[in-house]
Amino acid sequence: MRKYVIVTGGVLSGIGKGIFSASVARVLKEVGVNVNVLKIDPYLNVDAGTMNPNQHGEVFVTDDGYEADLDLGHYERFLGMNVSRRNNMTAGQVYLSVIEREREGKYLGTTVQMVPHVTEEIKRRIESLEGDVLVIEIGGTVGDIEGEIFLEAIRELALDKGRENFFFAHVTYVPYLRTTNEFKTKPTQQSAQILMKSGISPDMIVVRSEKPVNDSALKKVALFGGVSFDNVVNLFDTNNVYEVPEVLYNLGVHEKIAKKLNLKIENSFSWEYPKVFKNKKIALVGKYLGTDDAYKSILESIFLAGYRKPVVLDSTELEDMSDEEVKETLKDYDGIIIAPGFGRRGIEGKIGAIKYAREKKVPVLGICLGMQLMVIEFARNVMGYEGANSTEFDPDTPYPVVDMMEEQKKILKLGGTMRLGAQWMEILKGSKLYKIYGKTQEHERHRHRYEVNYEKFKDMFKFPGEEGNRLTISAKSEFVEAIEIDNHPFFVGVQFHPEYRSKVGNVHPLFKAFLEAI
Repeated sequence: MRKYVIVTGGVLSGIGKGIFSASVARVLKEVGVNVNVLKIDPYLNVDAGTMNPNQHGEVFVTDDGYEADLDLGHYERFLGMNVSRRNNMTAGQVYLSVIEREREGKYLGTTVQMVPHVTEEIKRRIESLEGDVLVIEIGGTVGDIEGEIFLEAIRELALDKGRENFFFAHVTYVPYLRTTNEFKTKPTQQSAQILMKSGISPDMIVVRSEKPVNDSALKKVALFGGVSFDNVVNLFDTNNVYEVPEVLYNLGVHEKIAKKLNLKIENSFSWEYPKVFKNKKIALVGKYLGTDDAYKSILESIFLAGYRKPVVLDSTELEDMSDEEVKETLKDYDGIIIAPGFGRRGIEGKIGAIKYAREKKVPVLGICLGMQLMVIEFARNVMGYEGANSTEFDPDTPYPVVDMMEEQKKILKLGGTMRLGAQWMEILKGSKLYKIYGKTQEHERHRHRYEVNYEKFKDMFKFPGEEGNRLTISAKSEFVEAIEIDNHPFFVGVQFHPEYRSKVGNVHPLFKAFLEAI
């Protein structure tokens, strides 16, 4: 019989349910459990693809081309596995499926209702996943109106499959009130009570806090939350989120779960994560500054490689600067990453940073749009193509060195004009990229609409080993996948997103090479 670990949240969103879920799954994996993960997002979007990173954080793309919530990135990095669209469920997907079935007459004329039809669809999707233990994270907090149907579906599933096969972990926040010098547990008490009103009693309450909570406060949480004191776990802030699996293991969380679910576990745990960090200054030039999560996978890739996280610089502020002012702003940075993104805002600031990095021979990595802007900068300032641009930003540019290709429109006419997910490319021998990968073929994840316009501007490019002051194409498919230039410590642009493939203990080689160049 399959077992389930259900993670709910209370008091506040964004307190670390995703990190806790990923960490629990990793610990269970380490002690010999065949585990899988599912993130439930109660929002009505079908996926995260249309969400603004300033509000929701980055969009994480899976190998199968699904645009997901950033928590799937946590799952991949912590578990060392590739997830898919099946590992994320949104309310939009569920309601859309139910409505389509109703339109097709699949409900045989019955009145379609939240219970049982929507809850049955949720349960069906949960049951379609593989794994002996399924860790399910329900987004948002208990009490959110959009999340109630998912709690009801989980309650029903526990009745169907047997409550003894379910472990409910409720993650809450206990604030510290400085004016009275005490921890306040009332929000957590109320959160646990709201959960119980949904028909779910927690087996464990995970107390998040900025610093360790005293036993008297934790005993209150246990009393009003209806759990034993041993099953109240205080997970206070750490300097490094990758410590959390080790913390949970040392607290015996896996043993508590195994005891409740009658799981056989091994007495082994191995978790290697970076603990010492080099203090090189790296600038990530982007325009989504509304949340630290907007470039989550890039920041984590640098961090997992053993370097301090980059400083995110606002490309819109660089736009109005002269070359000298850009130099003054960037002169103290050892390396520069040009971030991906969409839309015209901040583009000229990124181009200014690229020009500085190229001329001053500062290691620079351009990702997706970052690579396209490297091509534009080179066209303008080396090839002399005045006004060169992408048709995304200037449809009337005299030199459309980046454009939406007709071949792409034909290939991707279904579902819009995005290239999404893992796609094959050829890495050309003799290039810097070939030295980095050590092989001639690879699949990398994409998320973009526009391509380098190689056919119309071949004079700009050359292949490895050819002479001339031109951009070297170092990887290709039907399109240009990567470019670099000679006589530079590291000037590499890639059309794909290497950050999505970084894992704990296995950082993408492009980031390693970029950091080695620094």
